[in-house]
Amino acid sequence: MWPGGRCQIPRADRSRWYSFVVSTDRPAIIQGDRTVLLEVEHPAYEAARDTLSRFAELERSPEHVHTYRLSALALWNAAALGVTTAEVLAGLRAISRYELPSHVEREICELMARHGVCRLVDGPDAHTLELRVGDDPVRTRLVRDPKLSDLARAVGDQFFVPVAQRGALKRALLAIGYPVDDVAGLVDGAALEVKIQDGTFTPYPYQLEAVRAFRASGHGVVVLPCGAGKTVIGVLAMAALGTRTLVLTSSREAASQWRREVRARTHLADDAVALYEGARAAAIAPVTITTYSMMSKKGGAGATGYGHFDRLAREPWGLIIYDEVHLVPAPIFRLTAELQARRRLGLTATLVREDGRETEVFALIGPKRYEVGWRVLEHSGHIAAATCFEVRVAMPPALLERYAEAPLREQPRIAAENPAKLAAMTSLVERHLGERILVMGTYLDSLRAAAAALGAPLLTGDSSHREREAAYAAFRSGATRILVLSRVGNFAIDLPEAAVLIQISGTMGSRQEEAQRLGRVLRPKPGGASFYTLVSRHTCEEELALHRQLFLTEQGYRFFIEDLSTGAGADAGLPVAQAPSKKRAARSRGTAGADAAAGDLVEEGEDDGALLN
Repeated sequence: MWPGGRCQIPRADRSRWYSFVVSTDRPAIIQGDRTVLLEVEHPAYEAARDTLSRFAELERSPEHVHTYRLSALALWNAAALGVTTAEVLAGLRAISRYELPSHVEREICELMARHGVCRLVDGPDAHTLELRVGDDPVRTRLVRDPKLSDLARAVGDQFFVPVAQRGALKRALLAIGYPVDDVAGLVDGAALEVKIQDGTFTPYPYQLEAVRAFRASGHGVVVLPCGAGKTVIGVLAMAALGTRTLVLTSSREAASQWRREVRARTHLADDAVALYEGARAAAIAPVTITTYSMMSKKGGAGATGYGHFDRLAREPWGLIIYDEVHLVPAPIFRLTAELQARRRLGLTATLVREDGRETEVFALIGPKRYEVGWRVLEHSGHIAAATCFEVRVAMPPALLERYAEAPLREQPRIAAENPAKLAAMTSLVERHLGERILVMGTYLDSLRAAAAALGAPLLTGDSSHREREAAYAAFRSGATRILVLSRVGNFAIDLPEAAVLIQISGTMGSRQEEAQRLGRVLRPKPGGASFYTLVSRHTCEEELALHRQLFLTEQGYRFFIEDLSTGAGADAGLPVAQAPSKKRAARSRGTAGADAAAGDLVEEGEDDGALLN
């Protein structure tokens, strides 16, 4: 069989097939559908993984062979970072066991050549941009396609675009496979001198490099691990540009954290940094911080029908920062299309979105401009070394029978609320006595039981902002050593002392959530960090866990398997630990629809639930 099982090679032609072998010492096989099979146990696995991470996406991560895809978006993001077609092809040839299929090479060349075919530049006046198109078929389509011709007016061989249609045109062209290189001018906004308090901290080299990469274009995304100081990059960007800034965040806690960071790291006066919280007299300052949910609220008589957006859009911002850009909700994309003349900086730990809107980030906020891998910063000591475990827990027989008879929609909750998980959780907490521990989950009933079993505070969407801040402060000071958190803890909470995270349940197969939760314990600390995911055996949780771990596997993390089952005695809830296996459990994606279903798990009282997945 051809590698990957594509076709049968006749016996008489096998000598010809063997002529395609380049080197059996190489770890990868590039297939005709632009997937790449990478052998995990191969000595050159890590180097090949690092090569692929520059221009491919990890799709599946079974025990022995990982599958990557050379997707169009991954190739275009690579092109935006300056990776050339020649570098992609050379990288693939260097790791491939067989000759690169000629049609795959041709497709890579064609896809990467599309980046820059369409270029937006300044037009003849302040209200018009010019679209330069370097391909005759695309020019023809722009003239004949009514949807495109409404956005770009043809005048001879030139195309002119109203400034108001800048974002809409980029979305439309990306939808037909042509990413726009937007180099048209950006408004400077009102000037604002932002002086850094140099004596309080020294930026890391990668933070300075990220700001330089962003400034070169004025729009795009910086991708760095949780705990790597993305807020610092935002502050440095403000100082470098010297302009009024609007910061959009995922929650009120994140907004408060941003305000603390800006005040601590700059000489800006207290009244120069405001939290916009939506009241009629809400403060607007030279640096204003608000949430995506606030901007997404409908109402008002403004042009867009989103009152808070219309109010803030009138301000002379020179920079808009999208924190946790992978969480931007759909209405914000529509509104961002109106802000294409402003500098736009997206910050995230992962561009993975479970709703498939990665292309919206690319088109409207910008392509990836800078990235450093998680393990790279771990090895340099900028984030904590983390050990990840998938802990398997047996289901009590009666509950397993109920699970088997339940409708598919109800099975994830039944598996997540397995009472044997509480005993496993307690065992893990005892293993880490003296360390600061976070327990996180999705379902409130099991979280309440966990908090009661540990005698620990519980924070959910129903907890007030004041309650959350008080609990976080107690954890930072050491007065509280264990916190139990719902999904309110997924993003932008600053708990650098946390060294252990125990995940008792998750939101279906969300890769994004898995990465963010690991990020809660990645601040540098002696002894590193431990990350545990409790999984009910012989349930859908086993399969969903495979998908959740994909992004972290791509970053170089391995999940050790630990069995805390008691088999038939699981009703007693007393786990019997077995030595962790260094082999990962068999991995198979098999979770079609899992991410879409995640929306069904909105937590009761969760104020930020609409922003997730």
